[in-house]
Amino acid sequence: MNTLVKILIVLVVAMIALGTILVLTASGTYSLSKFNSLYFLFKSHLWKVVAAFIAMIICAYFPYDKYRAHTKELLFLIIAVLVLTFLFAPKVKGASRWIDLGFFQFQPSEAAKVILIMHLAFMLEKMGDDLLDFKKGFVYPLIWIGIVSGLVLIQPNVSTSLIIAITSFAILFAAGARIKHITAIVVPSMAVVGLVIMIFKHSRERVVTFIQSLINGGDINIQVKQAKIALGSGGILGIGLGHSRQSDLFLPESYGDFIFSILGEELGFIGTVTILFLFLILFFTCLVIAKKAQDKFGQLLVLGLGFNIIVSAFINACVVTGLIPTTGITLPFISFGGTSIILFAVSIGIIVNVGRQTVKTTELKIAQVG
Repeated sequence: MNTLVKILIVLVVAMIALGTILVLTASGTYSLSKFNSLYFLFKSHLWKVVAAFIAMIICAYFPYDKYRAHTKELLFLIIAVLVLTFLFAPKVKGASRWIDLGFFQFQPSEAAKVILIMHLAFMLEKMGDDLLDFKKGFVYPLIWIGIVSGLVLIQPNVSTSLIIAITSFAILFAAGARIKHITAIVVPSMAVVGLVIMIFKHSRERVVTFIQSLINGGDINIQVKQAKIALGSGGILGIGLGHSRQSDLFLPESYGDFIFSILGEELGFIGTVTILFLFLILFFTCLVIAKKAQDKFGQLLVLGLGFNIIVSAFINACVVTGLIPTTGITLPFISFGGTSIILFAVSIGIIVNVGRQTVKTTELKIAQVG
């Protein structure tokens, strides 16, 4: 288990380090033209990376079992924040997703993912076999999933809402929920999500342009077009770190949601495949840690947090390559950002703590037997 924890830490530190270099190379030209400083966005990213490492270390040493007593209070708090965000936060690109704290823009939906995973893990452990009964068990976690994902959906933030729902149902499945119950909820929910997408102009335009690109063979938008050019120009081995041409104002926000394309341009096909493979290793490591965890709460907590990371990574890659409509999902640990990188680091810290606690419990049992 100690080896698994070390592998997890090495993977995350390596990806954050690579992401920091890519943010530096991808944001320089934009920072210079917008803020008259080549390193403006890089410095902003750097202090968030430091905050992410601090948060990860704290969570790695804070006993995860103590979260049980506070999951409901945290969930009520984040629901209140989501409501306030929807009512009062200014719209940016057609969506109300961020709370401006002056020195930092906080995105409550990122925190909502982690907190909901915590509460579901606690609920399902406490519920036990009642989960098999729709009315006595299964319906209760659905209420929280519906409230949180619904509040995120109406921001509108369809992609994050879907990740919340997908991750939540993965946790329900892992906890032993019946397939027929999950299917009975997922199918009509998909219809509701489709309806909401068509209601909001922001999300409707993205889906319509994506469908039109499939029918007419054109580009989804300028970002995806330039992202594909970046990926294609990288070839097999890439043109080298710091030599990106698309980041010279050709690809909008190349340092953010579309940094995967800069990775492909500078490190080539080998670089992109390697990163995706590292995410798979990270998730597999989380699965093993979850399997060995000392209680069901720890198992479901690790599974949910790990699943959220892998789903986010592959959705980001699919967006950049034009396989799905454009979303605002970042590439975990690599994209420029504040709330995202900090909350993903918190997730890793919690997973590491579950692994460490498992090692301590195992060693204690061995000592008692001896």
